[in-house]
Amino acid sequence: MSADAPADVPRDVPGDVPRDVPGDVPRDVPGDGAAVGFDLRHHGDAEVRGADAGLTDLAVNVRAGTPPGWLKARIAASLDGLAAYPDGRAAREAVAARHGLPAGRVLLTAGAAEAFVLIARALPARRPVVVHPQFTEPEAALRDAGHAVERVVLDERDGFRLAPEAVPDDADLVVIGNPTNPTSVLHPADALAGLARPGRTLVVDEAFMDAVPGEHESLAARTDVPGLVVLRSLTKTWGLAGLRIGYVLAGPDTIAELERVQPLWPVSTPALAAAEACCTPPALAEAARAADRTAADRAYLAGRLAEFAHLRVCGPAAGPFLLIRLPKAAALRTRLRELGFAVRRGDTFPGLGPDWLRLAVRDRLTTDRFVIALSKALSETED
Repeated sequence: MSADAPADVPRDVPGDVPRDVPGDVPRDVPGDGAAVGFDLRHHGDAEVRGADAGLTDLAVNVRAGTPPGWLKARIAASLDGLAAYPDGRAAREAVAARHGLPAGRVLLTAGAAEAFVLIARALPARRPVVVHPQFTEPEAALRDAGHAVERVVLDERDGFRLAPEAVPDDADLVVIGNPTNPTSVLHPADALAGLARPGRTLVVDEAFMDAVPGEHESLAARTDVPGLVVLRSLTKTWGLAGLRIGYVLAGPDTIAELERVQPLWPVSTPALAAAEACCTPPALAEAARAADRTAADRAYLAGRLAEFAHLRVCGPAAGPFLLIRLPKAAALRTRLRELGFAVRRGDTFPGLGPDWLRLAVRDRLTTDRFVIALSKALSETED
């Protein structure tokens, strides 16, 4: 597919696998990401590795300037206990209390990404469906576990908002993000809860929900939605991607099934200390303030991007990132790297294409520097 092809023309999939088009739910064969037309294993950190580590990072959605000093101190203090095996009871209780749930509804994991692997391995699914565009790791994990995955691809013309009628009634495993990476769309909690069915597991990835002021569309504390599994991450707001800490919230039976396929001592002692620390009232208050700042900085970024005539911002946005569409995005991304900025390519997400980029929200000074580089890169690529 040419780099200048329109984003709404789906990539061709090798063999007999159907292409993804808005509203379709193609049934795909198991296999790795390259076999289904998209690089499902590409993530934003690939943009800032090795020699590119010095680029200004707009590709990774971890909050800048983190972890804070007090959290580093708590993690460092835990190192004195490394001779003992990890004991997750206190952290599990802390996460449960943070959401007003019993500890039996909590499973700590090595980041939210591990949870997708556990779900793929532990939970039976005859017809799993992943709602796209979204984080690609859930589909990759399902495929690696031998599942034939179907995609519901949301429509750009509807702002990538949930179309519940597009989800097959007999889908027994449905995965959706909220707010969704990379679109930054926040779906109404009631609309997501409406996807629940008897015999269906509904997985809602809330990895970025703590970046939403008030978390007003979260399902984390809900116990009345049958088959609900909520995934949360502590890596984005607190800058702990290298530590790997997240958790699953679900019914006790589901938690037990996931725990059975989890390795022994999967979460390290420092990660457990971090989880406990991030659930204290002062930490939650700090996260709430950070969410407010992110929302203000996102609005500022969107306003600056509106200065460019041929650039479209997907919105309204609710996450700590923006999805943008513009011509020649692949060439633009390369030129931005030369000018010192790393941005996330969009063509690895089913439902998007080569005209899409994702930008992490940063402080206003960084945004202003980026806009200068973007203006220069656009003027050059338009020549």
